[in-house]
Amino acid sequence: MRVVVFGAGYAGLTLARELETQLPADVDLVVVDDDGSHLVQHELHRVVRRPALAEEIVVELGDVLERATVREATVTDVDTAAGVATLETAGEQSRLDYDVGAVCLGAETNYYGLPGVQAHATPLKRLPHAERVRDDFLDVVEGASDGTDAEPSSVVVGGAGLSGVQVAGELAALAQEEGASESIEIRLLERESTVAPNFPKNFQQAVHDELEARGVRVETGRAVASADERVIRFTDDETLTYDQFVWTGGIRGPDALDGERPVVRNTLRYEDGTFVLGDAGRVVDTNGEAVPASAQAAIREARVAADNLARLVEHERSGSNGFEPRLDGYRFESLGWLVSIGDGAVAQVGPSVVTGQAAKALKTSVGAGYLSSVGAVENAVDLVRDEVGWPDGDDDPVEAVDTE
Repeated sequence: MRVVVFGAGYAGLTLARELETQLPADVDLVVVDDDGSHLVQHELHRVVRRPALAEEIVVELGDVLERATVREATVTDVDTAAGVATLETAGEQSRLDYDVGAVCLGAETNYYGLPGVQAHATPLKRLPHAERVRDDFLDVVEGASDGTDAEPSSVVVGGAGLSGVQVAGELAALAQEEGASESIEIRLLERESTVAPNFPKNFQQAVHDELEARGVRVETGRAVASADERVIRFTDDETLTYDQFVWTGGIRGPDALDGERPVVRNTLRYEDGTFVLGDAGRVVDTNGEAVPASAQAAIREARVAADNLARLVEHERSGSNGFEPRLDGYRFESLGWLVSIGDGAVAQVGPSVVTGQAAKALKTSVGAGYLSSVGAVENAVDLVRDEVGWPDGDDDPVEAVDTE
């Protein structure tokens, strides 16, 4: 019997590690991933300002998976009813059949068909995106420093969800480090009436205030209609000239599912032997509520999915023609929300909002805790060292990290 996990993001890696211990030893467990590594997505924005951090937030799957076979390939199609996937490696296509599978391919950037936006804006989903955002920004800094423009250069971030908030904060901090705060203006655009839409109001307000304190110009109620290489046009026909354009305006499903995010019930089972979880699907929990696309949801969905998938495997291996096993339902319970904004942060724990050093320390501990939980202990220690400014050396201030 073959079990396949497609994708190794938060949901995929967590699921694969759970299945390594839950599946019988003679079940073939395969993980398919583009490049055989896991990216800690919620820290990606920091690479814009700290390129060396890339080493700490990329985890090689071979280092944290013990029995799973890692297959490096792009998943171009998944026939969820037939249990067949189409893979592409170096331009060559192949077929991979599975008995039970899980689509954990995450989401892609959604440009909503807005003319010119995809062609002229840089997304922030992968390391090369962060590198390009940094390089383009430093080009803007260099151009602004020659003093030829009377007006400040304009760097625009479209979309004020948590990703947009974080990259805008990093760019503002990088401008300050480069001595370009006066010559470059960072604008964060959001079509809704507030930043961080769909989050609690006190969290929204704290994020808005922190952005402005860090030098980001926040413009809400600004719906982009189109863009060319120099100008953004809004739905009210107003225009904005820019020098750099970053787009974090929304998500769509993976290409392997034709860009769709199918609705998935609380058991995470989508069709027959195929599960869909994480940002790849629109999960509805046991309360009938839509689950927000987030790392914390993906990780906890994966734990429920692992139990359900293992039960389904056991049932199919037994050859029983009776009733299928009862599957658990996932219920979303937020542990709180965290967002970094340059050298600051905002955290919500329960009804309370925390800012300043307490929020920054909390975000550091969450990032390090996650890395430890997937077996990347060295990465976790390096991340903490980077955050608090510990020097490099053999005498680490951390003697042990509890990964339980």
